[in-house]
Parts: sequence; structure tokens; C-alpha cells
Amino acid sequence: MINTALPKHNAFGASQNKETPAAIDAHAEFETLIKDEKRAKTKGAAGKTDVAKSKSNVANGEQKLTGNAQADGYGEMSVLTAAAKAAKGKDAPIPAVDEATLALYPTAAQCGECHKQIYEEWASSQHAYASISPMFHKFEQKFQELTKGTVGTFCVRCHQQVGTQLGENRETPLWERSQISREGVTCITCHRVKEQYGKVNGERRVEPGKIYAPVYGSGEKSVIKDVLAEKETYSVKTTPDGRGNDIHEGMITNDQMTKSEFCVSCHQVAVNLGIKLEIVWDQYRDSPARKAGVTCQDCHMGKVPGKPEGYATAPSAIVGGKEINPGRKHANHSFIGPGYSFAHPGIFPHNTKAQAISMKDWLQFDWRAGWGTTEFEDKVADRKIKADFPKRWADALDREEARQIIDENLKKLDERDELRRQVMENSSHVDGPVIEGTPSVGKDLAFSFKIKNTNAGHNLPSGSLGAQPQLWVNVALVDPNGKNIWESGYLDSNGDMADLHSLDVAAGRIKTDQQLVNFQTKFLTTNVKGTDREMYLPVNFDIDPLPHLRPPGIPTTVLNHPPLVRMENHSLPPLAEKQAKYRVPGNLITKPGKYRLAFRMRSRSEPIYFMRFVGATKDMERSANERIMNFHAFAVEVDVKR
Repeated sequence: MINTALPKHNAFGASQNKETPAAIDAHAEFETLIKDEKRAKTKGAAGKTDVAKSKSNVANGEQKLTGNAQADGYGEMSVLTAAAKAAKGKDAPIPAVDEATLALYPTAAQCGECHKQIYEEWASSQHAYASISPMFHKFEQKFQELTKGTVGTFCVRCHQQVGTQLGENRETPLWERSQISREGVTCITCHRVKEQYGKVNGERRVEPGKIYAPVYGSGEKSVIKDVLAEKETYSVKTTPDGRGNDIHEGMITNDQMTKSEFCVSCHQVAVNLGIKLEIVWDQYRDSPARKAGVTCQDCHMGKVPGKPEGYATAPSAIVGGKEINPGRKHANHSFIGPGYSFAHPGIFPHNTKAQAISMKDWLQFDWRAGWGTTEFEDKVADRKIKADFPKRWADALDREEARQIIDENLKKLDERDELRRQVMENSSHVDGPVIEGTPSVGKDLAFSFKIKNTNAGHNLPSGSLGAQPQLWVNVALVDPNGKNIWESGYLDSNGDMADLHSLDVAAGRIKTDQQLVNFQTKFLTTNVKGTDREMYLPVNFDIDPLPHLRPPGIPTTVLNHPPLVRMENHSLPPLAEKQAKYRVPGNLITKPGKYRLAFRMRSRSEPIYFMRFVGATKDMERSANERIMNFHAFAVEVDVKR
């Protein structure tokens, strides 16, 4: 077999070097977000969460450890927003999130002072992307509009858990949120959780406490007490006074952190209809991996993406320039998976240098136009390019400095893409092609590939089901002259597959891909005639012109699915396989010789038709198409006889 990438072409063999329209509005995302902000401010204060009462000793907003806890280096960290605000008095109005309160929720950047490797891994992860994602916000806003706000904080309590716990409004724009809220699933989202939750649809509670408060961890060879015993040697401190790096004064073991049950809270989610949007736990619960004792962490935090082949070793921290516990088991905080970013690369991945620039300013920086590059700036200086820069970016030196940050982040995204490719290839296997009979001129060419999910833990694909993600097969036959004469899995001019969601198919510009092999799970809703149709969300627009997500009158355990809505699963269960069969019409095979049969699998987190449904910008569509993951790409020669 010859490893090669497929040529970019459409169903009829025409050259198609770009899978998205060329015309992109550089400021479209910014303008849309501004409109969303104005609209959000009219929504009121819906979605605020009540703040629980404090369990700890509080004096002037400061956390106090019990005597026993101080002796052990442990602490009770139940100081909540209400306690911090109460200490300020009631005379002056207090913002939803004030500085005293924010001090109780340390950011990932603060943790990264000592845990640099972990911070760098996390910074480009999907956990770090959870709050930043423009697609999440478009999806969530659309869902709120369609259901008249009845879902409340259902989505943000996973994607922006700390912000939700702090009482930030659901509709608050990202640029008005706290840094810890923008970090999504950040360090304290896991390492300040002391309870064991399970299936709670994201309703976990972060234990507040300043950077000095103890954290919860696996307990794997912890040496924090040794560091605390030699504070001057390591140049650390556990109070605001003195010199040195701020450090937490203890580690409390949470034995669930190394178990799959710890992941359930956000990765097994059902809406009140009974439809399960995240179903990974159900798949894992009955899987061969669980029976063998393999955890989620073993595949998604191990040294080999997607395979339970152990863990790397690395220092748990670098404190005062000294490696702490260098031979310790290292859990990779990249949380390896197939997802990727649509966000402006000045905003994501997280970069401490980038945080000096406001989010609004980043959204006005046209990185695609080349701002800050030597080539672009030379043309501006020579007046070969006339550009009307926003005030913040009028200075060329500012643009050049910003460009350095952009380039750093683009490099991190490329590195992330390589991990995505590895996890997809390590989780699947392709055999073939198996060709029927002797290929001959004028005769149909029938062949097949066998695709297997080698992942023993969950379906392929998994994660958020329904409208996304997409995983499909792209196969093409190229004749001896290099012309593509047949293809399945091709994309239309918008980047969608040629199925019933394609606008080009609907307009008659291209033909329906009758042999498409797509592993995407679909929502099916009942229309006014009583039959099913594919839909983007589990919301029935035909039956109810003003949809309102209501729990059914009859338990879904009786009906097996909610009334009027169900899911049609096309994904492969653990270790299952599917035979993808194809047939090329004989009238397309007009000459003898060496043909090339090319194969690849493709992965994308969102379909373009769904992105348009929720109001995504053109730049977001472009980003979605640019980083489609191609894997298991190869080609074989087929000798066609006369």
C-alpha cells in the first residue's frame, strides 16, 4: 500500500483546492459577538445560581484552617461567595464577582507557576476550550432561544462551572467574565472537588479557597510536606506575607480522581426530555475496557493517545528551579480527544502573554490577513497595502508583538492536531480493499473495506451525540490519466456531505452521495404527518411552534425514548466492525491500465449545516473545515484489464 493523501476534488473530478468559500469577513466574528452582547443585556438576570452558605471559619473574608488541619497540612475549604461578600458590609453595591471572591478561585495560570508542564498540556486541551468555544456559545444561545430560556444554566454549569458557581449570569459575554470562568474546565474544577458525585449532569461543587489552601489529588507519591518543611530552600510561601512563590499548604487524597467515575458528572448528560446528549459513561459501563479494569484516564491521560499502555514519568512540579519528585507517574493533562478549536488564536490556546491584551482587542486583530508578519508589514510600510487599522492595532510594533503570540498558539494547535490524529488511528483499524472479481473495462468495480473500532472503552465516535461529531469515509477512484472518475464521501461547496442536509444537493448542483458511509448519530423528531425526520436538536419544531422542553408524562424507561424524539445511532460499539461496500459503475471505467483507489477517514467536530443553524460566522465555518482530521489515508493500485 502507498500512503498518500487524497486529492481535493468534488464528485465529478473537478479540482477543488479549497473546501470553504474564499470570501471571509475578517471582522464577522467580532461583529456577531457584539450583537450577542447587546442582546444578552436585554435578557435580565436569568440563570443566576444561589450561593451556598459557608461551612468554614471566616474572618474578614480570610480562610481559616482548623487546628487539626493545620497540623496535617490539610484544610476545610468551604468559603463561598456569600461569606466573602458579607465581610465587606452592605452599604455599597457589590458586583457579582469581586476581587475578594475571585481570590478564592485560583486560576490555571497561578497553578502553572509551579506546574508548568501540566499547564502547557492543559492550555490547548478541550477542557481549556470548554468556555472559550464560540461554537458552544452559538449552540447554547440557540438552544436558549428555541426553548424560551427553560434550560437555564444547564449547559454553562459544565462548560463554565466556576463562573456559574460564582453567580455570573448565563448570558454574560466572555469579555465580561472572570479569567477563571474563561478557563472552562480549569485546575480547580477537578482539584478542588472533594465529594464523589456520579450522574449529576455537571452539578459538581468546587471548594473555594485561596491559592494557599490544600488541593485534592490522587495522592501518588506526594512530597508536598517535604517542600513545605524547607520553604526557604524552595523559595515558597503559604501566606501573603514574605517572599517566594505562592504554594498550597497540603494535598488531600481523593481516591476517585483516578477512577472513571470521576468523569461521569460532565460526560454522562441527559436533558429533561430523557435524551442523552453525552452517553460515554453508558457505553463505558458495559464495555470490555471496564471489565478489564481500564479507566478513562488510562487512555486519555496516558503516554500513548487512545491506548492503555501506561503513563509517562515527569516531575510533579518545578519549585524554586528544582524538580520535585522527577520519577513520579505523569498524567497527561492534554485530555487527548478528537476535538479542535474554532476560536481566534489570540484567545485560544490559553497563553499568559496573550492575557495582557483584552478579548475585544484580539477579536479585531486580523491574523488571517497577515497582520504582524514581516511580509505584510513591509508592504504596509512601502504603501503597497492600504489598511484601516483599529486604534488598538494602529502601531506596527504592537501588531508584530501580537503576531508572535499568534504564531506560538498556531504551533500549539498544530501539535494538538497530531495528538488528534494519533488518538483516532490508535482507536480504529481499516482492512482492505477487498475487490470482487477481475476489474475490467466497462464492468462495475465492486469492493469493500472493513472498519473496526479497536477502542474497548466506548463507541466510535463518542462524546456529544446527535448533531455532532461527524466521522465518515472518503474513497475515490483515479484513472490512469490522473482524473478522479468516482468518489464517495465528498463535500459540497459549503463543506457539508452530499446528503439531505446539503444545500447544493437541494439546489441540484451536485448529486446525492448514495454510497456515503457516515458514523454520525442523528436526532429523529416526529413531524406533523407522524413520520420521522432528521433534526439538528432534540426539539420538535413541527408539533410545537413555540418549543418548550417538557418532561414526558410517561417515564422514558417505559417508552424506551421520549415522545416525538429519538436518536438513530450509527456509531460503532467497542471492538465492533462495519463493512463499507462500494460499487463504481462500469460506464465510468473506459480504459485499461493502472487505476488508483484512495481511501481516508475524516473527522470533524461540527457539521456546517448545524453551524449555520445556530448562527455561526463564516470564519467559524472556515476554521471547522480547515482542521478536518484525515487519518488512515492510503492508496492502492488496481489493474483494470481490457
